[in-house]
Amino acid sequence: MDYYNILKVNRNATLEGLKKSYRRLARTWHPDKNPTAGAEAEAKFKQITEAYEVLSDPEKRAVYDQYGEEGLKGMPPPGSYSRTSTAAGPSNFRYNPSDPDDFFNEFMASNKPYTFDQDRRRFQPTHRTSARNSRSEASSSSQKEPSTSARQLEKPPPVEKTLMCSLEELYNGTKKKMKITRNVAKPDGKLEVETEVLQVEVLPGWKRGTKVTFDNKGDTPHGYLSQDLTFVIDVKPHDTYTLEGNNLLVSQEIGLVDALAGTTIDLKTLDGRSLPVSVDEVVRPGHEIVIENEGWPIRKEPGKKGSLRIRFDVTFPTRLSSSQRAAIRRIMGS
Repeated sequence: MDYYNILKVNRNATLEGLKKSYRRLARTWHPDKNPTAGAEAEAKFKQITEAYEVLSDPEKRAVYDQYGEEGLKGMPPPGSYSRTSTAAGPSNFRYNPSDPDDFFNEFMASNKPYTFDQDRRRFQPTHRTSARNSRSEASSSSQKEPSTSARQLEKPPPVEKTLMCSLEELYNGTKKKMKITRNVAKPDGKLEVETEVLQVEVLPGWKRGTKVTFDNKGDTPHGYLSQDLTFVIDVKPHDTYTLEGNNLLVSQEIGLVDALAGTTIDLKTLDGRSLPVSVDEVVRPGHEIVIENEGWPIRKEPGKKGSLRIRFDVTFPTRLSSSQRAAIRRIMGS
């Protein structure tokens, strides 16, 4: 691979130039930004991260510039005959690319306050040690051991808090301000309470269980890295609608006369529209009317929604007069 071409920089690019290019390209090709691109976005994102990881490290960059990708990974360049020959490259050098998501998170930590996860829990492993300890480093016969302090600094599991949202907020999207307090251990061991207001951007189509993570916004215990703070979406009960998968369910009561003779019901949608629904068939208890594309927004298919399912419950009169009974028998023909 041509790492310089992947990052769209020349061979004399400075570290600042590499950072700027990586930040732009990684954001552009991140799989969560390109859910429809699938494998292509995954591959591009991996290549961009690998290119920056190599070129931003002076040792790796020097090996790459002299011996190419094969030299980085301990493989002889095309046309060479010996893996131990210095002409074939530094065969005792082994570079293993880092996980692109972990590397991206570490890079963006000081620039992007939070990342979000919908289906694949991309940014929230249940436990992470410090990103620097977890990254695979190039190794050689003279590799130095990490310092004691680096080995001891571990990242505790994230703190999880429930974020209640209405169906309207999850259907349309919204921004919610959340005031948090966190305990931060100072070098002298004393705890300091910090208060901050975080803004959570709730995207249309999120559901119960979606996680929104703010890096390093949890507590900072003594001798550990800061915890991440994860908000877990939960849903407030709604008077009219229930969410089932990508479908919205409405339980609608209807009188016996309307069930037999037909009627029109008006529903207020979650985005505030008035939706008239004609009931033309004879309705039995449990009968359903399905309206396509009036259900829940589908995150992976922009512009597409699930179905609206209206389930009817017929209410019967508690008593009838003799004349009403006679009229019903006459009309029903028995």
